[in-house]
Amino acid sequence: MSTLLGFDFGTARIGVAVGETESGLAQPLTVIQGEANDVRFAEIAKLIAEWNPATLVVGMPATEDGSEHAMAPRCKRFANQLSGRFSLPVKFFDESLSSAEAEDMLRSAGGKFSDWRERKRILDAVAAQRILQSYLDTSLATPAITQDTHHGTP
Repeated sequence: MSTLLGFDFGTARIGVAVGETESGLAQPLTVIQGEANDVRFAEIAKLIAEWNPATLVVGMPATEDGSEHAMAPRCKRFANQLSGRFSLPVKFFDESLSSAEAEDMLRSAGGKFSDWRERKRILDAVAAQRILQSYLDTSLATPAITQDTHHGTP
């Protein structure tokens, strides 16, 4: 059994999810607020110490035509920083529509999530869950489909 942490990287917030290979399930964990790298990586270090993941998964945006999204270089840099700071393998996984799916899930859940302000507070964590769940679903079915930054391949 391996634990994984998934990340929905953004310039203002980073959504984080946790998942297990044994159960094949991911769940939203937290949203890291702020743009200062020292604060972000201090929070990530706490999560890594708490969950002891074997692998980190970073959502990689793409455009509909398959070309590189404007955020892709920042996501790659973030993934390289994770790998370098924590000496863990980092996998990329397509994050297309993860935020839209997360928004739909929260809106359909109703209750307190019918208010957009409540949804926004956890939206990035749910988007990270969608990324990590898709990664688990795909990687458990076909193990070698993602890129690995741990060995220098972007």
